[in-house]
Amino acid sequence: MRVIVMGQQAFGKDVLAKLLDDGPDEVVAVYCEPDKEGKPADPIKTYALERGLPVHQPAKFDNPEVLETLASHQADLMVMAFVNVFVPEAARDTPTHGSICFHPSLLPLHRGPSAVNWPIIMGSTKSGYSWFYPSDGLDEGDSLLQWECDIGPDDTVITLYFKNIYPSAVESVLTVCDLFRNGNPPRIVADEAQASYERRCTAKHCRIDWNKPVAQVYNLIRGANPSPGAWTTLNGAQVQVFDCARVPGDGISSRVMDVSEEGVTVQAIGGRILVKRVRPAGGDKVSAAEWAASVGLETRTELGG
Repeated sequence: MRVIVMGQQAFGKDVLAKLLDDGPDEVVAVYCEPDKEGKPADPIKTYALERGLPVHQPAKFDNPEVLETLASHQADLMVMAFVNVFVPEAARDTPTHGSICFHPSLLPLHRGPSAVNWPIIMGSTKSGYSWFYPSDGLDEGDSLLQWECDIGPDDTVITLYFKNIYPSAVESVLTVCDLFRNGNPPRIVADEAQASYERRCTAKHCRIDWNKPVAQVYNLIRGANPSPGAWTTLNGAQVQVFDCARVPGDGISSRVMDVSEEGVTVQAIGGRILVKRVRPAGGDKVSAAEWAASVGLETRTELGG
């Protein structure tokens, strides 16, 4: 089977490597986003060129010449791994079996660009990924296959995605191709009654309200770790909060209850957060203890004002 890989960054590159090194199919071309001025070449582009594959980087796919080039590869399937550009139906349907796309959620839940962040922030206990038949709607379409995993009570974006979803998803591309090669690939019809869409998680969504229940505060911090980073303020100066832990205790919320070598303990409703690592505005990530010493942080100080 002749396969086109469309993708970007480390995930796209690793999917391409998996198909080239362990799959029986022939990768005939690679598509990725155009180069960005002043930025290094995308890892998938660099790797594809090293492996002697043709690389195409159209900004749009509605150009007749772009569609003609796509068709010239006579592909059977286009595997879309981590794709940010819109690919219209004419391009998606060019390969014999069309296209299949990856998304890091259990579709139709968590459509949108921050599908790893929001389940953690919302306190979900399950996540996973889907390979789905893309349509013109954002992350819409029936699924080919899905994989589910638990969201642990202390998972962050790093642990959920890179330690759980990512390695399984890269491996699964071989199964995806097998399903098409063997004929009659399945379709899991999306239950639109269960569908949800969340916009990109940005800094404006990640301001910590220490007057919320401790579980909500903790979920926000770990769901924004490492990016975009939850944040609070001290005397009007912003500081991002990363590594932390829930600890018991009661008191007036938003107050610093303890400063130690372990970090800074802040009261929320029904419990406390032990902040272990922070990034002051304009600075680098440091231990919370180091930051506290640098600003002379004392107990009873209020954060977030």
